[in-house]
Amino acid sequence: MERRLAAVLIADVVGYGRLSQVDEEGTRLRFQADMREVVEPLIAEHSGRLVKTMGDGLLVEFHSVVEATRCAVDVQKLKAKHNAEIPADFRLDFRIGINLGDIIVEGNDIHGDGVNLADRMQVLAEPGGIAISGPAYDQVKSKLDVGFVSLGEQRVKSLPEPVRVYRVALGPVGANRATSIKRYPGRRRIAAMAGVVLVILAGAALWWQPWTLLETSSIAGRFAYPLPDKPSVAVLPFINVSGDVEHDHLAEGLTDDLITELSKVSGLFVIARHSVFAVRDDGGKIQDVAAELGVHYVLEGTLQRAGSRLRINVKLIDALTGLSLWAERYDREYADLFAVQDDVISKIIAALAIRLSEGERTQLAQIPTENLEAYDYYMRAEQAGVSYGDVGTYREALSYYQKAIDLDPNFAEAHAGIARIAVDVWRNDYNILWSAAVARKIAYDAAGQALKIDPNNARAHTVLALLQLVDGRQTEALISANRAVQAQPSDAEANGNLALVLAHIGNHDQATTEMEKALRFDPSPSPGFQLLAGIVFYIVGDDDRSISLMEAARDALPNAEAAREFLTAAYIEDGDKKRSLQEKTKLLALFPESNLTYYSYLYDYWRKDDLNLHLSRLQKAGIPEWPFGFQGEKADQVTGEQLRDLISDKTWTGKHRNGTQFVQFFDKAGNTAYRSANTNITGTVEIKEDWLCEKFPGYFLDRMVCGNVYRNRAPEEPGATYVHVTPQALKFFSIEG
Repeated sequence: MERRLAAVLIADVVGYGRLSQVDEEGTRLRFQADMREVVEPLIAEHSGRLVKTMGDGLLVEFHSVVEATRCAVDVQKLKAKHNAEIPADFRLDFRIGINLGDIIVEGNDIHGDGVNLADRMQVLAEPGGIAISGPAYDQVKSKLDVGFVSLGEQRVKSLPEPVRVYRVALGPVGANRATSIKRYPGRRRIAAMAGVVLVILAGAALWWQPWTLLETSSIAGRFAYPLPDKPSVAVLPFINVSGDVEHDHLAEGLTDDLITELSKVSGLFVIARHSVFAVRDDGGKIQDVAAELGVHYVLEGTLQRAGSRLRINVKLIDALTGLSLWAERYDREYADLFAVQDDVISKIIAALAIRLSEGERTQLAQIPTENLEAYDYYMRAEQAGVSYGDVGTYREALSYYQKAIDLDPNFAEAHAGIARIAVDVWRNDYNILWSAAVARKIAYDAAGQALKIDPNNARAHTVLALLQLVDGRQTEALISANRAVQAQPSDAEANGNLALVLAHIGNHDQATTEMEKALRFDPSPSPGFQLLAGIVFYIVGDDDRSISLMEAARDALPNAEAAREFLTAAYIEDGDKKRSLQEKTKLLALFPESNLTYYSYLYDYWRKDDLNLHLSRLQKAGIPEWPFGFQGEKADQVTGEQLRDLISDKTWTGKHRNGTQFVQFFDKAGNTAYRSANTNITGTVEIKEDWLCEKFPGYFLDRMVCGNVYRNRAPEEPGATYVHVTPQALKFFSIEG
């Protein structure tokens, strides 16, 4: 194995992944043109050897560090001239790092500490700039017609001692001279005043450029939110640079997992998944993204998979200075994915000087599954998402979760994913995918199984909280919701559902605080989360914020019943009769069976005052008492013994108002069996005064549902003898035989 002293140059394209997302083929062609027309000719001119290209980067060896630096200067000057003729959104800017050090030679490749330090220099270079190590500077400081800016000593990955770093000041001004940059003591102080946030860096001491204080103040003044009182991080979506969309789920899965794991650290403030993915396509600079999300630090990276190999590039950037705090390039087997994730999380925590509790250390040390195929299916499920009421998406996600569980029955997050979908189906009474009875059981069982495997699974605790809330077990619901937040303090979903529980138990002030916190974690929330937040603000009486959020949810989910329902009520309370009428009309067009009696059962776990207020608003807006606006005449109502006779050893045949045909049998002991083309269920029935009440276990949230029977006068169904009206249905029937 040969070792030798060499000058190493590493270059990397700034924002290559983002540019590739906009125009993958065009970006690659521009990179190849730069290599052909600029980089390779200048490498040859300065007697360098192009060792290899690495996606959007390149590794070059020189015998002379002077020639390496001259080559870098010429490359950046020629690139600047070319970029002047190219629109800003399409420019390729290189960062170049140079080191003089010992390298290991294997065939045509080189590696070792000399190469690694050159890569660290590249990370510290500005776009279009050059950074060199102290040993390289010592050799070139008096030999080139350029200036140098000292960044002082910097701690870099894999070296125990800090190294001197210099930036090359292109041009003759200050040639052969090095200027220093003042060092500011590491401490953190965050305050918000008149919309300006002043931040002094914490953790490892950082070196600032002379113009940094003015620039930092300007950037901070553009922040959409005051910075939190703890280190705040946004993990931008990792970009798949493999050229194969089949690997998109790996990049998104890596992003999701890093967000989830960092969200478990109480000393960090972490932006939610939906918000970071929402800014993915904006194409803005890192500092613009940080300002929009209101965070101090941004993690960005790329992922490339080729067969069993996985290459991941990661950078942690201080958005206030634009400097990279830490960067790493991993070239591993795919089987090492969890080790890479663990290393990235550890380095972020170390770079931001976060102290972990023992519980947090234990949680972060756990890996989700030993089975990478199961993990792959799980990531596909998470990528599919769980859009509000989207049956196709539910089915796709469920199939992936189930495949993950088949491969690893102890995969807690996969069980929790199924629980989350099941509870959504059950509590919203969708009757899709599963009957309500089945959905409720699946939600309880899957959440319980997840917690059996991982007692700190935040999603499973959140599902339990929702089940317990709707079941009327408010104390237990509050405990579960708090456990979810304790397990994952920065999780917007956990905080949002805690706010919902608090709103329903009457703690409106704290509910408002928790929902505001959730929306700060997720400043660009999904439509489903906007709807949840809108309902919380509606319950606590903040109609302005409620309307704003629900309008956004409605526009994104035009067929969501809840958005139409709550806007109907909120508008009428706000005195906007016109818009209330529009929403009511659309609600009844989409869901003609909507009625006050149904909502009174669906929300019977609400506080009485909150429920009565909601129902009175809907009534004022014109929502009917019974489905399809049915109003029976008192003279036609079947009561007393006649009603009892209708359900004593009798069989009803008929059809629903929506056209569904059915048969329902009643025995003498109070049991009933109902059958239609897609439903076959059994339950119990009883008479309460003149009400006919039925209960089908697991259906309609396990409630006993009461309605009336009338003699049929409807001209559209002349063949039916009776009409049975319940909160859920309007049925026309006759007695068989």
